[in-house]
Amino acid sequence: MRFLHTSDWHLGRRFHSEDLIPAQEAFLDHLVDTARTESVDAVLVAGDIYDRAIPSLDAVRLFNRALHQLADLDVPIIMISGNHDSAHRLGIGSSLFARAGIHLRTDPATCDAPVLLEDAHGPVAVYGIPYLEPSMVRTQLEADAASHHAVLTAALDRIHADLTNRQPPGARSVVIAHAFVTPGTGQNVEESDSERDLSVGGVAHVGADVFDGIDYVALGHLHGPQKVTDRVHYSGSPLAYSFSEATHTKSLTLVDLTAPGTAPALKRLPCPKPHRLERIEGLIDDLLTLPAHEHLEDAWLEVTLTDTALPFEAMARLRRRFPHTLSLKHQRPFIPAQATDTPTYTERIQGRSELDIACDFIADLRGTAPTPDEHTLLQKAIDAARVNELQKETV
Repeated sequence: MRFLHTSDWHLGRRFHSEDLIPAQEAFLDHLVDTARTESVDAVLVAGDIYDRAIPSLDAVRLFNRALHQLADLDVPIIMISGNHDSAHRLGIGSSLFARAGIHLRTDPATCDAPVLLEDAHGPVAVYGIPYLEPSMVRTQLEADAASHHAVLTAALDRIHADLTNRQPPGARSVVIAHAFVTPGTGQNVEESDSERDLSVGGVAHVGADVFDGIDYVALGHLHGPQKVTDRVHYSGSPLAYSFSEATHTKSLTLVDLTAPGTAPALKRLPCPKPHRLERIEGLIDDLLTLPAHEHLEDAWLEVTLTDTALPFEAMARLRRRFPHTLSLKHQRPFIPAQATDTPTYTERIQGRSELDIACDFIADLRGTAPTPDEHTLLQKAIDAARVNELQKETV
């Protein structure tokens, strides 16, 4: 059985000041054409269909157009909601869409209700696990704790129970999920700047072992296409959504699932690249005058200036030569330790978690670090604030 795995469309997203709707429309046309020419048996969409819980009208129109194109393929389409989506909004009309072969899985309660397919090797059960916010779904899934590992484990327990009770036995299984999954202890996956942090509840990531026993896992959330294990893969986003993705080769993942017990065969199919992304750094006078930079004049640029002080009207000056300068950073040249100025607040908090920042604030204010009980209380407060924001998005 042949699947086309995609995720993280982020319909409606902008790239800094640039509108991406035309590029997203071109990608969706490419997706439909690829599904048709590769004769796929189903399309798997692993979440973050929209970029916001309340999407723009242009994004909704584009999704509506995509739904009609996908329905015309006359193959099953199985979609889940991601952490950027409003599960309730995306799930409206799901029972009607199912009649057209488009199966939206946005409710955790339906994670063990598969879309059943069949090929020459027998049945294939495709399960969709929408993004699971631990503290919001723990009770519903009867998980042991409000953590990403616990709620995903609870969802997989339900799926394994369904597979065990299914007749005839021996169905191959596919799971679509939206989560931060790593190969195991000490092993990492590639992240990018445009992915929203999932660390509410403490630890954001889960090990791939939660999916043991599943024939193929189609993941969404990380924007780089990558292998977690032989059977667990991220398709990545179809477009670059930050300059940290400038070196990515965006693709669709073609998955061939054959006989039971056989690892799936994968092929990455490149997506159209509407714009060239480049990063450059140096002194502003060099960037504006050196002929070596002529090839960047039509690229979308992130510029890091290394002048001692940020030059006056730097962005306006850069855009005279490089019209698509979209991001401007200033990295002061190295200064020996004895002459260094006190780091700015932005520099001090860069790369630090909300909990670390809160603990430092308390330590600075009273001269002692938070006690273990205070540390736990701060984590609960941060989690509660984040869940409150997520709940507002679903209203």
